[in-house]
Amino acid sequence: MTTTKINLVTATVGLTMLTACALPPEGTTAQDVTSFETAVASIGCVLKTEADYLPVELQTGLSREQTQAMASYVLSTDRAVNLEGGGIKLTTGACA
Repeated sequence: MTTTKINLVTATVGLTMLTACALPPEGTTAQDVTSFETAVASIGCVLKTEADYLPVELQTGLSREQTQAMASYVLSTDRAVNLEGGGIKLTTGACA
């Protein structure tokens, strides 16, 4: 195998591994993910209405946009499911 082919294979494998690993939303950290999950669990594991979002935002310090992005993130990583009619329900940790 030539060097060019080896580099192409290495790049392809690296890209595949990178896309397989979901990263927390931009501007957030792994600690923010943990704080988000803890906050959602504290309100009954469901994030659907304004009454759900406000305490999660207060507990985590995340903005509404970051909270919504975090909800999308936990869905994409199979830590939550969509609810009929909107919103999410966590399915891990205290919410399993």
